[in-house]
Order: sequence, then C-alpha cells, then structure tokens
Amino acid sequence: MSHRELIRILQQKLKEQTEANAELRRIIGNLQQTNDDLRQTIEGLQQTIDGLNQTIKELTERLGMNSKNSSKPPSSDGLKKPSPKSLRKPTGKKTGGQPGHPGYHLDITAEPDEIILHVPPVCHGCPNQDACVSRACVGETRRVVDAVVTVTVTAHQSLVIDCPLRGAEQKGEFPDEVRATVQYGENLQALAVAINTIGAVSLNRTQEILSGVFGVPLSTGTISNMVARCADGLTGIVEQIRQKVAAATVGHFDETGTRVDGKTHWVHNASTSDYTHLTIHAKRGQEGMDAGGVLPAFLGIPIHDCWSPYWRYPFALRGLCNAHLLRELEAAEQRHPDQNWAAELIKLLLEMKKAKEDAILAGKENLSEEKLQEFDRRYDKIVKKAYVENPLPEDMAANKKRGRKKKGKTLALIERLDKHKVSVCLFIHDFEVPFDNNQAERDCRMVKTKTKVSGCFRSLDGAKNYLKIMSYVGSAKKHGLSGYEAIRQAILGTPLFSAM
Repeated sequence: MSHRELIRILQQKLKEQTEANAELRRIIGNLQQTNDDLRQTIEGLQQTIDGLNQTIKELTERLGMNSKNSSKPPSSDGLKKPSPKSLRKPTGKKTGGQPGHPGYHLDITAEPDEIILHVPPVCHGCPNQDACVSRACVGETRRVVDAVVTVTVTAHQSLVIDCPLRGAEQKGEFPDEVRATVQYGENLQALAVAINTIGAVSLNRTQEILSGVFGVPLSTGTISNMVARCADGLTGIVEQIRQKVAAATVGHFDETGTRVDGKTHWVHNASTSDYTHLTIHAKRGQEGMDAGGVLPAFLGIPIHDCWSPYWRYPFALRGLCNAHLLRELEAAEQRHPDQNWAAELIKLLLEMKKAKEDAILAGKENLSEEKLQEFDRRYDKIVKKAYVENPLPEDMAANKKRGRKKKGKTLALIERLDKHKVSVCLFIHDFEVPFDNNQAERDCRMVKTKTKVSGCFRSLDGAKNYLKIMSYVGSAKKHGLSGYEAIRQAILGTPLFSAM
C-alpha cells in the first residue's frame, strides 16, 4: 500500500470519527436537556407535593376545629358535639348554691283568691262530716299560682256640653295616648314587642300566640308597626347610649353575622358593663365599625379579638380576648401532641388570671412588681420555646419564592402572642381591663338566638328596629330593670333610661 493511499484511509477514518464525536455531543446535549427538563419537572412536582401536603394539613386542622378549640360557633358542630372540656380546675365544692347564696324560690305571702278544703278520704259520705269539718284545723297548705288572661276594653267618650257661662258647646279632649277610634293599649303593645324582641319570636308566631291567648285579631303588620313605633321612640335614647359607651374607660367590641332579606349582614356590638349599643351593616370590617359610631370616637381601652380591622384604630393600649387565645392554644396543643409549649402558656394565663382574682379579693389594686416580672419572664421563655419547636418553613427561611407565604395556624398564633404581648397581658397590669371579651359575646348572643328561632330579618329596617330596642333593653337590664317594664314605659313615652 502506497503512502498516499494510507493517508487517504486515515483521513477517512478521522472524518468518520469526527462525525461520530459530533453525534455523541449531540446525544449528550439532548440527554443534558432532557435531564434539565426532568429536574425542573421533579422540582415542580415537589412544589406541588409540598403544596398538597400543606393543603392536607390545613384541611386536617380544619376538620379538627370545633367550638371548643376555635372561634367557630356551637351551631357549626352539627350532631357530632365535642366532648365538654373545661380549663377550670376542680374546687372541691358541692354542686348547687353555695353557703351565703340568697337563692330564689316561689314565695307567696298574699292572701289567696280561692280556698279549697280537702277532707280525709274516709270522711266522704259520713253523716258527721260537716260537724267534724267545722272543728277541724288546717294541717298543711299548698298554693297553686296560676295566671288568668283577661282582655279589658276601655271606651273613651268625649262629652259635648252646652256651657251656660261661655254660651257655646264645649267638647271633651282625649288623652294624648288615645289617638285612634280603636287601638291597642300599652300593656298589649308591650307584650307584643317583648315577645318579638326579647323573646326572639318571629312575627308570625307572635301573632299566633297573642291571637290564641287573648282572642284579639292582631295581624303581623300590626305587630310590626308596634315594634317600629317603639324603636322610633328610642332613637334619642340609643344615641345617649352610644355616647356613654364612647366615653367609657373600657369598652367591649365584637361582631356577629345574621341574615337580612336572604343576605349576610353584620351586627356590630359596642358595650360596657352598664350599656349595650348594637348596629347593623352589610360590611364586617372597618366600614361597618365606623358606621356604628363608637369606635371612631372611642378614647378608652378597647377589648376585642384579633380580627384585623380592629388594629386599624390607633389605640395606645388595648386588651385582647384571652378566651379566644385559650381556644387557639388548645387547638395548637391538639395539632402538636409532641409539643408542650401551648399547655404551658394555657397554664400561665390561667395562673395570671387567678393571681389577679386573688389580689382583688384581698382588696389590692395591683400585683407586686416581682410577680409581674416573674410572669413576664415565663411568658417570654414559653414563646421562645414555641419558636424553636415551630421554625419557619425552608422556602420562607431561604426566601426562594416571591409573594406572601403561608406560615400555618400554629406559627401565626406564636407570632401574634409575641407581637401583641402587651395586649395579651394588659389585664394583670390594669385591673380595670378584663381577662376576656365575654361581655361583648354575651351582648351579641341574643342576635344568634333571634336568628336561630325566627330565621332571617325580612328587611334592614326591621333589623335596625330590633337592635334599637335590644340596645335599650340590654342597657336597662344591666341597671337591674325589667325588660318588659322598660318596653312598656318606652311605649308610654316615659322610658326607664331617664332614671339611670
């Protein structure tokens, strides 16, 4: 083989090898691209898995939520009610009234309207019965108290007199409260309004009850007009209540939902231990709170839950509802049975509450500085422990993804306990600040009762009338006055609020 032919063969081999190398590089490039695509797919799937795991965790937590460990109402528990679990410790006292409790019982001291004598069974038919009864003494008396419903009709007649002194006919004038040819008296009106408002009974059932008991042909429209007239007469008083609450040192605020004409509306409560102010609005947040007219003008210490719109009001001091926090801590304890920081904080908050109650019973106005510092150190230690056991998720710590990241209920609760420590613990520094917001929740509870018993309000005006009356009645009850009597006096035009 010649030298030239050998070179040609080598060049051919080199060309083939070069082409083979190029093909290999192309294959390697494709494999690298495929590998990169698979890596991105795996990362995307991992993110999807992480998101699904987080969703599963949140849904699992939501399934475990009930009225005992969250802010959900008892009505949401359905037929599967949670087992009662109280944070109160046994006191060792027997159930029922304690020594010194005045007690309430049916004690009738007035003379009876009717007396029925009961002779021994053996005396029946005896010829000496009358003689024996005349010499008998009363061995025991039992009274039966019953009510007899009667309807009275009072006819007001205006006399026309031919006056000899004035030389003209003089006509008698009707009292101011007698305006129509036929009308219902204040007692019947007060009863109708009280059943519909205090009793939380619907208009239809109120009409059915009153018509059946009294035999008076009341219509639902008539009852609705009675409620509206009563509410109209209370406009000025409700404004006075608003001013009283706005000027209070400590105020309680809460909101609850109800249905008006098939749509959700929100009842906003602003109250103190002496006054109740209720309004309704289509919005739950700041717009509805501003419309209530109390929070924008309030200068005292508000007590509320952690609903975010409350934090938009720039109060120097505020107290948080620790009853809400206890329920959230109980839920955190159930979610993380391997962690004990939530149980420790529950124990600490209840211990702080007990220390305040004992100090008040002892006639003290504050706790010692040493005790306050001890509570402060323990609180910080528990929160620090909670952070250690519940660190930020990895993607949040590395800030890998943009946008707001989900922290989860537990970490969000820990951050609130840390950030709002002053508001959580304010009740032990200022004895006028209560441990919880139960005052507001009690004042809102009858709205839930009304919604549950009567269903939704037919109109917004009807809801406003109801809340006006309940603001007045709630305030009257806090002053030890009868709700029915308060309504009766309001119908007469002399509301009891003027005596408060």
